[in-house]
Amino acid sequence: MASVRVCGVDDLAVNEAQRFVVEGVPIAVVKDAAGDIFAIGDTCTHGDISLSEGFVEDDTLECWAHGSKFSLLTGKPLTLPAYEPVPVYQVDITDGGVFIDPEVKIAV
Repeated sequence: MASVRVCGVDDLAVNEAQRFVVEGVPIAVVKDAAGDIFAIGDTCTHGDISLSEGFVEDDTLECWAHGSKFSLLTGKPLTLPAYEPVPVYQVDITDGGVFIDPEVKIAV
């Protein structure tokens, strides 16, 4: 499968997560304060909650429901109650667009 354009770089707000469904896979996309863009699985492994509704802090995305923080770099939970990681997807930036292939994971 080829990468799919999900949005433009300028469409992403800084330190906020946005949910996209790519080929049936829910993915949370985050642009941090440095302008780096990350894509992780959008479903909390503890409570089947959308992570994109949570809070971005530094290099983490926190689930709004139970407070588990997931690393944007590795997908690993850094706080309980979650203990299973979420997948991290490769992000490609081309001509100002954000492209993700849900079959290309860089972690998990």
